[in-house]
Amino acid sequence: MFGPQEGRLFFLAQAALKVGRMSSAFTKEQEDDNPREDLPDRPVSPHRNLVTSEGLQQIDDALTRLHGEIEKATAADDHHALAMAQRDLRYWTARRASAEIVQPIKDHAHVRFGHRVVVKLEGGETRVFRLVGEDEADPAKGLIPYVAPLAQALMGKSVGDKVEVIHHSATIVEIG
Repeated sequence: MFGPQEGRLFFLAQAALKVGRMSSAFTKEQEDDNPREDLPDRPVSPHRNLVTSEGLQQIDDALTRLHGEIEKATAADDHHALAMAQRDLRYWTARRASAEIVQPIKDHAHVRFGHRVVVKLEGGETRVFRLVGEDEADPAKGLIPYVAPLAQALMGKSVGDKVEVIHHSATIVEIG
C-alpha cells in the first residue's frame, strides 16, 4: 500500500509518462490527402415501413435528388455536402428497400391506413387527417403517421365513434 508521499510520486510518474502524447481525436492528421467526413446514419424506425403510392414516389424522388447532390458535391469537392448526401442516400435506400405499399381500401366503414378522416371537435371545429407512412407525414397538412397516438386512436373506428383528438373529445364524421 502506498503512503501519501508514495501515492503522490506514483501519480506524478504516471503523468510524466503521458506528457507529449495527445489523443488522435485532437490532431488533424489524415491518413490520405482526401479528407473524409463520415456522418452517423439517420435512425430508421423499428415499425413496418408502410407507404402510400404517393409516399413511395416521394422516396423515389428523394433518391433521384440525392444522386444529383452527390454528383454536385463531388464536383465541387465539398466533403461536408457529400457526407450529408451519402448519409441521406443510405437512409432513403434502406427505406425504399423496406417499403410496403398499401393500396387504398375502398371500404370506408372503418378507418384504415391511407384513409382521410374528418373529425368534429366538441366546439364544432372540424379537423381533417390522413393516415400515412412515417416518412410522408406532415402534421401541418393533416398527414399523420400511422404509428402516431392520434392515428392509433382513429384506426378501426367508424363514423359516429368518439375519439380523443388534441386533448379534446371528437366525433368521426367522415371516412374517405
